[in-house]
Amino acid sequence: MIGYVTLGTKDLAKAAAFYDAIAAELETPRMMEYESFIAWGKPGGGAGIGLTKPFDGNEATVGNGVMVALQAKDQEQVHRLYDIALANGGTCEGPPGPRGEGFYAGYFRDPDGNKLNAFIMG
Repeated sequence: MIGYVTLGTKDLAKAAAFYDAIAAELETPRMMEYESFIAWGKPGGGAGIGLTKPFDGNEATVGNGVMVALQAKDQEQVHRLYDIALANGGTCEGPPGPRGEGFYAGYFRDPDGNKLNAFIMG
């Protein structure tokens, strides 16, 4: 259903370094790149993620209650993604661990404050 998600950024270069590191672990390349927009994804694959400087020229802000969930292969990859996020300017929103029956996740924010998680189900 979801084709891609776009998040705003104040500093495209800094945010791109964060998402390049996350995308490398997920084996997901950049698929589009312009002066004010970069997207990662695989044509015909799952949903992609894009970063943009807001089109209206106003400052990018974080949506309250908005979160992007990144599906991992296993618990080890959840930990790697969480560690990669923190090593690339992200901040902790909850370390990896079980979050109820059949759900395992680690939560973090990107350098702009956008909330993400890495998760597995089952």
